[in-house]
Amino acid sequence: MKKLPVSAFIIAKNETDRITTAIASVRDWVDEVHVIDSGSDDDTIKLSESLGAQTRFRAWTGYGPQKVYGESLCRNTWVLNLDADEEISPGLRDEIIALFANGEPACSAYRMLRTELYNFHERPHPWAPTSDWLRLYRKDRAGYKDSPVHDTVEVRQGKTGRLRGRFWHRSFRSFRHHVDKVNSYSSAQAEDRFRKGRNPSWLTLLFTPPLAFLKCFILRREFVNGIDGVLISYMYAFQRFIRLAKTRERFQLARRNNETENMTGRTK
Repeated sequence: MKKLPVSAFIIAKNETDRITTAIASVRDWVDEVHVIDSGSDDDTIKLSESLGAQTRFRAWTGYGPQKVYGESLCRNTWVLNLDADEEISPGLRDEIIALFANGEPACSAYRMLRTELYNFHERPHPWAPTSDWLRLYRKDRAGYKDSPVHDTVEVRQGKTGRLRGRFWHRSFRSFRHHVDKVNSYSSAQAEDRFRKGRNPSWLTLLFTPPLAFLKCFILRREFVNGIDGVLISYMYAFQRFIRLAKTRERFQLARRNNETENMTGRTK
């Protein structure tokens, strides 16, 4: 198979159990694969190199900065970003190959659908929930913002197209892993919201969990997964709630520190 003039890059840490799937889904048809490791103490680096990927270490400074660095390693103008827990489906692979069949693609960037896969899935349900992501783009016309919390591609020039194919996301190894990941990510989100002055109201704290559950179970179609969909929807509601709770806590601590400083100043 002739390889496309596309560089793929993947950020990773301790992904021995999942990164093989990610690399294998692209290595046969993209020009090069880069893995940016932020300090794995398992065999992520060794395994990635054995699969043909080029590996670099970069200490973790946040999602955006890691991906900006990944872009800088790519020798091709066109880049494809993939996380270590993701996989390009055969259908999306064929669609991307067809996109380059007649030369330069028409758009500067392309959005694609991501489907969640859980540990009870072999392949996604036909009605499985999806989300929309921009992952294939010209790095001279688009690129990741350097936000440490949000990994978002900004298109600076040209049009954005849309692909019909999907890529698959295996975000959580288990519910324990889900809780650990949500706990870490929600702390960063809370700090980001605090810096932006977004203190949640009591109404937001009261209604966010039940509304988040309904959004996940009905609008995101988790009902297709039966009782497992109920569990997933509760976890989604929890992750939306805990970031608000941590944000409120951050504002409360700041207010108490200010009050303490004011009292100390008055007693001097």
